[in-house]
Amino acid sequence: MVRVAEVVPETADAVSIVFEENELLPAYRPGQYLTLRVPSDLTGSVARCYSLASSPHSGEPARVIVKRTASGYASNWLCDNLAAGAEIEIKPPAGVFTPKSLEHDLLLFAGGSGITPALSIAKSVLLAGTGSIDLFYANRDEASVIAADELKALEQRFPERLSVRHWLESLQGLPHPDVLRRMIDSAPTRQAFVCGPAPFMDAVRSAWTASGRLHSEIHMEVFTSLSGDPFAERVPAPAAAADAETVPTEVELEGEVHTIEWPKGVTLVDHLLSVGIEVPYMCRDGDCGTCIATCTEGSVEMVGNNLLEEEDIANGDVLTCQLMCVGDSPVKVVY
Repeated sequence: MVRVAEVVPETADAVSIVFEENELLPAYRPGQYLTLRVPSDLTGSVARCYSLASSPHSGEPARVIVKRTASGYASNWLCDNLAAGAEIEIKPPAGVFTPKSLEHDLLLFAGGSGITPALSIAKSVLLAGTGSIDLFYANRDEASVIAADELKALEQRFPERLSVRHWLESLQGLPHPDVLRRMIDSAPTRQAFVCGPAPFMDAVRSAWTASGRLHSEIHMEVFTSLSGDPFAERVPAPAAAADAETVPTEVELEGEVHTIEWPKGVTLVDHLLSVGIEVPYMCRDGDCGTCIATCTEGSVEMVGNNLLEEEDIANGDVLTCQLMCVGDSPVKVVY
């Protein structure tokens, strides 16, 4: 459990939830998220993921931003019920929507509450790195702009390294593909990080493709409702049968290489857990993306996939909680 230090209004329908220091909030990476356990009279609880808007390099307390959605039970409960002193259960920071280096120049595209991880990334690059940031930030109208004062202060502090372009649908309509493409074309060597409503993300992806940019250079943050309960007691991973066929496998995790014999018919996450290797995962249902890795060698298949697109799969990206080995060729997976 973590204690809420304060709840700060951001807009009429969004709040920042600021947490007190806690051992469950270890050092996190910019752009990562927390999973919160929200009480429910119907199901006992629901789990929802919210990006951290704070930067691990700023000295500020960890905070997430929650925006109400009309039919969103969790977002409305959090906005209506949390106050200073309240306690809530969380899972440790997770996610791969984070730059590999703070020294690189980046393009950030945010729509609505998608500013949350973009803000964390921008602050981290500006405060702890040498990179520059160009941010395109789309909202319904001026009143719905989250963190407007914070962004303005950052622009004033880093005028040579931060450029923010606000786009208001009430005045300009939906973001025009030509506008997005011009911004992309103006920075041909920068990678992009994109978060926002699905139509906004689709528009940015289309503009990126139209500009001839590589799929591997654009990073999309997509949240889906978790079908399982990551707060439930961990079910032990099943052990493979003693006579099961196996495939020699190398797993690179946090710079360390583990050599294993991976049994056929068992997912990679389940097998790694069964042999005592702690691996990133949360839902084990292919919903959250915590277990994403890249398969660089061998033949594998996913038994389920609710997250990755065809281009991701073609690039070798895999959900290791859904991944099984096929054939007999050695496999290599890199987290």
